[in-house]
Amino acid sequence: MLPNTLVKQPLSGIGYLLKGLKLLSHPKLRLFVLIPLVINTIIFAGAFWFLFTAVMDWIDGYIAALPDYLNWLSYIVWPILVVSILFAFSFIFSTVANIIAAPFNGLLAEKTENLLTNERLNDDGFTDLLKDLPRIFKREMQKLAYFLPRMLFCGVLFFIPVFGQTAAPFIWFVFAGWMMAVQYADFPFDNHKIPFNTMKSALSRRLGKNLTFGMLVSFFTTIPVVNFIIMPAAVCGATAFWVDVYKQEILNGEKQIQQ
Repeated sequence: MLPNTLVKQPLSGIGYLLKGLKLLSHPKLRLFVLIPLVINTIIFAGAFWFLFTAVMDWIDGYIAALPDYLNWLSYIVWPILVVSILFAFSFIFSTVANIIAAPFNGLLAEKTENLLTNERLNDDGFTDLLKDLPRIFKREMQKLAYFLPRMLFCGVLFFIPVFGQTAAPFIWFVFAGWMMAVQYADFPFDNHKIPFNTMKSALSRRLGKNLTFGMLVSFFTTIPVVNFIIMPAAVCGATAFWVDVYKQEILNGEKQIQQ
């Protein structure tokens, strides 16, 4: 068990991501970090190959379509579009990676919580994991159903003249941060079978801290090599966040409801 003095002094969003990075090297977690790490590496390597061989041509065509009187905006729009597409692709491919790696991320969250609290969630390890596969993938589909309409709405904003090239990237960045916060916080919440809507409400009550955490995760997924380790680091960081801030609050609330 790790000495968990952070219960009295919860960290900032960046603090939990840094704690997640630190936890990756713990001997008791290395095996459970390895599988998500391999999945993330394969998917992001393919994603960035596609990004740099196809998407840059699309950006040039998008800028070429600007009206003549807005040509001066091209020097501003090009870097904004590059960053926006990096965030969009990073989120899309991290979502795919998370769906594939969801059982292993859930197991990593479980072992991280055990390390931080010395309390076991399940007793059967991979046996429990196999039993939970249908529920885990159902939860991933629930998240996807929540994300997709909002992603499409943000995507449409990019095609609104002027507004799309200026404000839409910032709206996307903030929303991507929220999606990342939901994505990774859900693993420890789901291990305790906390309903998805309950989890979202809990995160929204500490919106600033969760957005900071999520936007940092979103940012680091755009950086080659760093993005390979960000998934397991985010799982560990979100689990530490759960242990320090949410666990007693949520579980006590659930007990009161049941009574």
